[in-house]
Amino acid sequence: MSLALHNITGPFFKLDAETMQSGISASRKSSRRRVILPIHRTQDALVQRMINFLQTGTFIRPHKHPLAHAAESLILLKGSLRFFIFDDMGIIDKQFDMDENDNINLIDIEPQTWHNFIVTKPDTVIFEVKRGPYDPETDKEFADWSPEEGSQKALDFLRFLEK
Repeated sequence: MSLALHNITGPFFKLDAETMQSGISASRKSSRRRVILPIHRTQDALVQRMINFLQTGTFIRPHKHPLAHAAESLILLKGSLRFFIFDDMGIIDKQFDMDENDNINLIDIEPQTWHNFIVTKPDTVIFEVKRGPYDPETDKEFADWSPEEGSQKALDFLRFLEK
């Protein structure tokens, strides 16, 4: 199963019920319990815009974006999540619960900020924006104090964050 759906094409994009349901369905089938719909038209776009379809149990490994221009913004569209900011030692510095029923659901993260989130409601959907182009070698740095995705320790860490 792919980690991402195909990039959107054409001069405009409007998120509709069919696309929403298709993305949610793909995330339910994904072994990672999430899938991205890139709505930037090319992978080398200077502004990367994505819709992330997420299920409970997905593990977003704590990471930071090391490049000076690598700010990231997230808007919760559907569902709920708990967002974490960590210090350099892996201690939770801040946490925020976000729910689709709240009036304000925006998080903006500056570069060099350790963060992750857990999904607390099935079929959660977020909109993400960050500067591109995407380069997997420089986009993010995973915290050495955090477990690797897919490991038993990742499941334990996820359960810890859920408490």
